[in-house]
Amino acid sequence: MKNKGIVFFLIILTVIIIAVVAIDFNASKPDNQPANPYEYNIDQFSKIDTALILYKESRDFALNFSEPVGVSFKDNQLFIVGDQKMQIIELTGKLLKEVNFDQKPICVYASSENIFVGFRKSLNVLSRDGIKTADFNSFSDSTVITSIAEKSGIVFVADAGKRIVRKFNLEGKPLGEFEGKSGNDQIHGFIIPSPYFDLAFNAEGELWVVNPGKHTLENYTVEGVLRTWWQASSIKIEGFSGCCNPAHFAFLPDGSFVTSEKGMVRIKTYKPSGEFSNVVAATSKFAENGRAPDLAVDNQGNIYALDLDRKMLRLFVKK
Repeated sequence: MKNKGIVFFLIILTVIIIAVVAIDFNASKPDNQPANPYEYNIDQFSKIDTALILYKESRDFALNFSEPVGVSFKDNQLFIVGDQKMQIIELTGKLLKEVNFDQKPICVYASSENIFVGFRKSLNVLSRDGIKTADFNSFSDSTVITSIAEKSGIVFVADAGKRIVRKFNLEGKPLGEFEGKSGNDQIHGFIIPSPYFDLAFNAEGELWVVNPGKHTLENYTVEGVLRTWWQASSIKIEGFSGCCNPAHFAFLPDGSFVTSEKGMVRIKTYKPSGEFSNVVAATSKFAENGRAPDLAVDNQGNIYALDLDRKMLRLFVKK
């Protein structure tokens, strides 16, 4: 009898264990799990008051790129790079010229006389008709070129891999570098957690550089001395959030900033002083957790956004 009792007990214990495992398995399914009380939901921040949106999308340009990466505007022409090529197109969308490369470009900048195409750790200078005139190769193995600008024959190159801004003459001779450090306790050099590191000159010839890890835009002399800066660190529409934003920026004719962000993608404008102004394109216009569109602005203040996820160039004009 004693043995029968033990067997009976073991049978009941086995049934209980199987039942517990089955209940736990069903409860662990995603649809059956209780809400996480500590989950941080950002959906509320992606919703934007329509009164703040002062631009409308007026046109899309279909692109013959499988991976577009960069855009620049100059003299009523658009310069787009991606895959292993560059296309020069009119504002009507007509293709004027295509230039092929033996490696993938990362960024492009067009001046009145030259086109600068950045690769991971090299840079090509081309004439405006697409003929290569110079090669810049004075970079390290850890270099990642992300942005280029030029003023008075000095080429400024943002190197996200080394977290510095490099300077060259038009023949590719190095002219120095700077890493954004200053005596101000609130500025600690360029903090670049991922390869998003943009720079540009405004119409007044002032060099501005994004410090993405600090959510700041910083103004430097051509010698690399910090002059001024502004910061907008907030997940709300007025600021920048995440590890490294803004990802890209450009200037409107009046000196205002146009910025784009990755993650919670959106395009906004800020006054020259750094105060939030308005929204160009809301998060709903882009892919969820998408990539930040590269930006270009024409002489009338129209904004061209290179949508890397939809693989198209989108034109936004003031309402």
